[in-house]
Amino acid sequence: MSEYYNQLSTALGPQNWWPAQTQFEIVVGAILTQNTSWTNVEQAIANLRSARMLFPLAMLKASTPRLARLIRPSGYFRQKAKKLKAFCKFLSAEYGGSLTRMFRTPTAELREKLLGVFGIGPETADSILLYAGKHPVFVVDTYTKRILQRHGWVSEKASYDEVQQLVLADFPGEAAHYNELHALFVQAGKNWCRGREALCAQCPLERFLKESR
Repeated sequence: MSEYYNQLSTALGPQNWWPAQTQFEIVVGAILTQNTSWTNVEQAIANLRSARMLFPLAMLKASTPRLARLIRPSGYFRQKAKKLKAFCKFLSAEYGGSLTRMFRTPTAELREKLLGVFGIGPETADSILLYAGKHPVFVVDTYTKRILQRHGWVSEKASYDEVQQLVLADFPGEAAHYNELHALFVQAGKNWCRGREALCAQCPLERFLKESR
């Protein structure tokens, strides 16, 4: 996996992902980006920032309908408003509203707790852990699985946890390495390893694809 990392890093350069001003903004973005594009999430976050709502307590006190209106550009806004409120309630009840205290929790324990929050699945939980909390986990998304499947690393039926454990075992490192690897895979998936049309000849990973066959 390190060869993939080096090849993409050389081709694409530093990704500087996740774009946000605060830890809480990253958490909010991780929830809002479910089933939508980042462009739509940026619009929703801009609305929240203008309304001074990018704080756990402010979001907790806001009415769900008002919150839903603000995040409307992200799609599924009524459900996502409930998810954001659920996280804020969890943060308040478990950690007194402190993200700092929350992220001091051991990774496995915190991940289990996050998965118990309404609307937070494995990808969202790991995005929160990695990007907001700097915990050494790897985020598996559609782009990552597609690349690894086409290169023969995993089967189509591989579960989220199976793909994640494969990457963690083959590419041990710190949170910063997993952050960058995931961001690089996302760009490779968007630019070349597309769902309907794979532009393999243009992809920096083409030589690995040939070796896997």
